[in-house]
Amino acid sequence: MVKHELLAPAGNMECLKQAIFNGADAVYVGCKNFGARKFASNFSNDEIIEAIKLCHLYGVKIYATMNTLVKNNEVVEFLNQVEFLHRNGIDAILIQDFGMLCLVREKYPNLEIHASTQANTSSKQTAELFYKLGVKRVVFSREMSLEEINSIDIPIEKEVFIHGALCICYSGCCLMSSQIGNRSGNRGECAGSCRLPYTLECNGKIISKNKYLLSTKELNSTENFKALLESNIECFKVEGRMKSPEYVGFITRLYRQLIDDYENVNIKEKINELKTIFNRGFTKGHLFNCTEEELMNRESPNHIGLKIGQVVEMDNDKIKIKLTKPLNQQDGIRFLKSNKGLIVNYLYNKDKKLTNHVASGDICYIDNKINLTEKDIVSKTLDYKLNQSLKELPERKVPIRIAVKALIGQNLQIELFDGINQITSLGNVIEKAINTPMSIEQIKRQVTKLGNTAFICKDIFLECDPNIFIPIKELNDIRRQAIAALKEKRENRKPEVIIKEPIFTSSEKETISGLSASVYTEEQLLACQNLNIKRIYTADFNLYEKYKNYKKVYYKLPRCDRKITEKIMNRNIVSDYFNFKAFSDNISGDYGLNVYNIYTAYYLEKLGLDTITISVELSKEEIIDFINTYYHRFNQYPRIEVLSHGLIENMIIKDNILFLPENNYSYSLIDINKRKFPVYYDGINTHVLNFKYVNTKLSDKFKNKVLTRLDFYNETFEEVCSIIKEYQ
Repeated sequence: MVKHELLAPAGNMECLKQAIFNGADAVYVGCKNFGARKFASNFSNDEIIEAIKLCHLYGVKIYATMNTLVKNNEVVEFLNQVEFLHRNGIDAILIQDFGMLCLVREKYPNLEIHASTQANTSSKQTAELFYKLGVKRVVFSREMSLEEINSIDIPIEKEVFIHGALCICYSGCCLMSSQIGNRSGNRGECAGSCRLPYTLECNGKIISKNKYLLSTKELNSTENFKALLESNIECFKVEGRMKSPEYVGFITRLYRQLIDDYENVNIKEKINELKTIFNRGFTKGHLFNCTEEELMNRESPNHIGLKIGQVVEMDNDKIKIKLTKPLNQQDGIRFLKSNKGLIVNYLYNKDKKLTNHVASGDICYIDNKINLTEKDIVSKTLDYKLNQSLKELPERKVPIRIAVKALIGQNLQIELFDGINQITSLGNVIEKAINTPMSIEQIKRQVTKLGNTAFICKDIFLECDPNIFIPIKELNDIRRQAIAALKEKRENRKPEVIIKEPIFTSSEKETISGLSASVYTEEQLLACQNLNIKRIYTADFNLYEKYKNYKKVYYKLPRCDRKITEKIMNRNIVSDYFNFKAFSDNISGDYGLNVYNIYTAYYLEKLGLDTITISVELSKEEIIDFINTYYHRFNQYPRIEVLSHGLIENMIIKDNILFLPENNYSYSLIDINKRKFPVYYDGINTHVLNFKYVNTKLSDKFKNKVLTRLDFYNETFEEVCSIIKEYQ
């Protein structure tokens, strides 16, 4: 039977305490830098030390999120932060950046590493690779189903999100925020582009107008939790480092109860409470094979609360509401159609008399402070009493065994044992009582007075002579000393830090240059063929099959495909991690591998990639720095491609969430700024492209050291030829 770890989020110290005292087995926190939630409060280094001590005191593990992509000029700072965490006893770090993962694994061989969900482990092959690289745990893609996860028989720990916000795009694959707002989601700066309204059109015809077409509901596994308890998943993870302490406390407590006593939890009641905490609508998610409609809330990206009634009448003074659920003074409510909200400072009963509470089924009145003019649905977005109760931290105690030895002529001895640590404290020599001896019950009562410490006595063993005398003060002092020593030992548990300097070797491969291209249509392929460019990538399998004997044509493997290695052809370009060497010598890496720094390029080349398209989030200056830095570090130029022309793929989304015809390139999403994003469905995933073409031309000095890549979308034969000639 798998023991399931409950992993809770902590965006600040208050959230951390809520997670600990409401029953988390582990928490994950972010440092001020390199975490995928840059706009959370996060923890300074001093706060990290405090957090580690508090967690370890209560037997809670603490993981640090170091899961952003790292630029070359940040590598030293990144490694310094990793070493700081390691030396101060962090239990594990989460990493997205493949280069940093490999570098940290080599440099700090006894530091536990977890592969972040941003690394997008969505197949057995990727999990197997991370296992062979020495990763202890992977956070699986939120697009994986429970059946798929359970079927992965690799001895690597499995961590799965069970509650919270969902990204519509595969994690680590979203470039939307960086391309339209210069805020990289891969760098912790996501602007929430998926939570904005869009219009879907086809050839100028509006299909859907100003809807939240990319906004998902909140993942909620409570109603399907029995299946999770029966799974082989080691860690249940709750999303929420941007959420309030009350949210963290409630969610942690709820899932703690479900893990410990599933059969006796009133799930319906808990869901109603949860709706007042945070609710975008709930979905069972891909984890339990939801449909596209079940996944999305296209009407609102905001907290919609718990529906509690209907407005039946209003005037300039009062709003009359028929309640279906209770309402209390100081609750927060929202009128859903009008999208207006308020705090109920004054609540009136059916007779318009002030009251603190109105029951379900009754009429109530509130002041019309928001100028409501239409009948509306009323939703409770803040349950004041519930929120106040959540501010009070529950008690959490560490069970210990206490042994007392009090023998005449020997030193008083108290021994504490917490299951791991043993503490022994000695007092003065025990003397025979002259007058009233100390009873066994007195000794027991004094040594178990643990008060507001973190400990509670589970078992006590006494070896005592009769007719002994021990001053009460001495007994109290020795107990306090022992407890203080145990607390110190638990708080300051630190590992041995082993540091090894990585050894880098040069490749025998030569620098590559010239032009490569990605195409959608046959006429684009033929244009590339006619102008004899070095490589042609196509995701159209039929097109690849037709031209595969032309040795320059590569098949672009589907991204985030569970059976990716079954589809490997003679020549491929990929965006997923797996053991490339085991399958082919002619595999190239697409920009979806998020190559930000030279170490990622180096380790991917060692893993078997022939060439790599570096991240499209890098500026021209950063690309030039990448080339020069790689040369100075490894004494050779990298075999990389630079996307110089094309529409960047901003999002890759599982399934057909927009209900598009397969392989139809006539559809677009239009945002409130009238920017048009081409969108299509390929039979597996929905793809959202950028609204404008990238145009990154390197000087001849650097162009001759890299492959210049051109991505085509809807260009004609003539247009493709013209663009190629411009870059030749």
